[in-house]
Amino acid sequence: YVQDLKKAIEPMKAHQLALEAVKEGKTAPAFSLVSTEGNEVSLESYKGKYVLVDFWASWCQPCRQENPNVVNAYKAYNSKGFEVLSVSVDRDEQAWLNAIKEDGLTWAQVRDTENKVAEMYAIQQIPTTFLLDREGVIIATNLRGEALEAKLKELMP
Repeated sequence: YVQDLKKAIEPMKAHQLALEAVKEGKTAPAFSLVSTEGNEVSLESYKGKYVLVDFWASWCQPCRQENPNVVNAYKAYNSKGFEVLSVSVDRDEQAWLNAIKEDGLTWAQVRDTENKVAEMYAIQQIPTTFLLDREGVIIATNLRGEALEAKLKELMP
């Protein structure tokens, strides 16, 4: 019984630690994943830029509905030092690649096939986003639509 209880409690403890690690004001946990081109993409390579880490999936309708807003923000602020790093939790590679093309997502796309990064970031639902400052510190979470645009305008007038 005690062993079963420990098995049940350990994932809860890990999730609680992950929640603490991704609060505003904390440095975003580092990770590297493989891109659509087969290259390793590291979050740390984005230091010096504002970065939106965007957890999504091709089958997630709210994610797909939010993609045009992210595309517009990227087009408006990329030249001022804003980047997006999309982390997909898709299992179906072709569906993921098709969605990237259909939605016109031109920035780095990586896939978290084993959900390790999603667990590090305590992802419970998608879309979930983290806006990082130039030092990699989380400065806002789950900005969507006009809220994302307003925050970027404030940071990069």
